[in-house]
Amino acid sequence: MSIFSGIWVPLITPFADGAVDHAALRALVRRYADAGIAGLVALGTTGEPCGLDAAEQDAVLATILDAAQAGRTSRNTSTNISAETDPALPVIVGVSGNYTESMRERIEQLNPLPIAGVLMAAPYYIRPSQAGIVSHFMTLADASDKPVVLYDIPYRTGVRLELDTLLTLASHPRIQAVKDCAGSLDTTLALIRDGRLQVLAGEDLQTFNTLCLGGSGAIAASAHVRPEQFVALYRALAAGELDEGRRIFHTLVPLIHALFAEPNPAPVKALLASQGLIRDELRRPMTRASDELAERLIALDNT
Repeated sequence: MSIFSGIWVPLITPFADGAVDHAALRALVRRYADAGIAGLVALGTTGEPCGLDAAEQDAVLATILDAAQAGRTSRNTSTNISAETDPALPVIVGVSGNYTESMRERIEQLNPLPIAGVLMAAPYYIRPSQAGIVSHFMTLADASDKPVVLYDIPYRTGVRLELDTLLTLASHPRIQAVKDCAGSLDTTLALIRDGRLQVLAGEDLQTFNTLCLGGSGAIAASAHVRPEQFVALYRALAAGELDEGRRIFHTLVPLIHALFAEPNPAPVKALLASQGLIRDELRRPMTRASDELAERLIALDNT
């Protein structure tokens, strides 16, 4: 069974007075490890990687990897489970860009690291052909020592991964999963029925539907806020407890709506800041959530 199942949190990057707040980042990793999530995504869109220089990206990843091991180990200090039998919380790393060669170089830099895989979207802005997309991903998968998770998010990249493209890419042994943000039920269902790619919901509101259809899990920014409930949702549906899963999901829906009422990750950061976990800071051109939305989020979180 692929490791790309369950609830994954695409980690924010906390800032304090303009600099990366590594202490807060480390604490967040421990929080999500203790909540029972399946893994973390480092330097994904929610982590504002475009606002980090290369050295900062490497430092953020190093902190996450170290905390993922330390968090899992500390969780086992009261048991007889060792780090060897309960490995570090898996971490996927986002790799972005629109030039194949520079992305290949980045993947080669990541190969020696103890990561679970790389997450890659289609080349953004330039809108290549489907043949160009296949060549791009095949080249990058050839260069990677780790599994590849495709990221189908056409409203950010300007081009979607067509079903035939995804099925062609599924033939590569290292392309193992897809973060599904395309909004096509036909494509989602076809991929699940094909069975070669693990399908992870990438739109938080589609988590319930995707899991019920047979998807493997979700990469959900909303899970920053109520990770235990998202884990309980996944476990209920995996156990066939549809009524319980539906009940949990319905309690999450108002919060999910609010967390995406303004550009991500501003609402997530506002709510985490209200809980004292981080400071409410983003890097330009991202801006903080409005005061009105922040108040609404706090009210929802307290219900």
